[in-house]
Amino acid sequence: MRRFLVLQLRPETEAADEEFGAFLQRGGLAEADVHRVRLDEGPLPALSLDDYAGVIVGGGPGCVSDPPETKDPLEARIEADILSLMPEVLARDMPFLGCCYGMGILGHSLGAPVGKGRYGEPIGGVDCAVTEAGAQDPLLAGLPGTFRALVGHKEAVEALPDGAVHLVASGPCPFQMIRAGANVYATQFHPEAEGVNFASRIAIYKDRGYFDPADAARLTAACLAEEITVPQRILSGFVRRFRV
Repeated sequence: MRRFLVLQLRPETEAADEEFGAFLQRGGLAEADVHRVRLDEGPLPALSLDDYAGVIVGGGPGCVSDPPETKDPLEARIEADILSLMPEVLARDMPFLGCCYGMGILGHSLGAPVGKGRYGEPIGGVDCAVTEAGAQDPLLAGLPGTFRALVGHKEAVEALPDGAVHLVASGPCPFQMIRAGANVYATQFHPEAEGVNFASRIAIYKDRGYFDPADAARLTAACLAEEITVPQRILSGFVRRFRV
């Protein structure tokens, strides 16, 4: 079986390890099933996409819409590395699942506007609705038409990229899940996360501008109270569909 390539964009070891564990657990993966690359530890290594069943990209504190001169140098290099892979992913129609930051990466790569002015969402749960096109998508087949998911992002895709398919929406953020081609997906919500994961991330990122640090305890309690079950079925469905 070919492995899945898991690319992580988080510079914080605690956050990266927690996210990686969530990908394994909720995706139904063993460590032997994946090639994990933390881009904060060094440049994107030489690799061939022929070696992988699919690519999974995690979240992170960076924003593709930030002006270049304001980007942290490490986050700028991480972003440039993942963006450098996207033309081949799109040309191949390579199985790809970008999570949260991965939505901005895919949207930017497809030429869509990505920004902070319209559809950012605070930390917490949100009601998501599957579109008509989404109901026909193999990753969403058999899932309920509405579900709860965990979100927390400053920027968002502001218009559907040309040629992309709109799969899932929410009231605060219309583009919660999209697809390019037949196999390239991105979600604005976190398909790997349950409340316990967000509780950890709230502690790690409380000073990164996502929320008032004084609200950390309230947000943690709210996330822990959420019952999140459907998003992880999308992640595990991606793995099952493309496992070869």
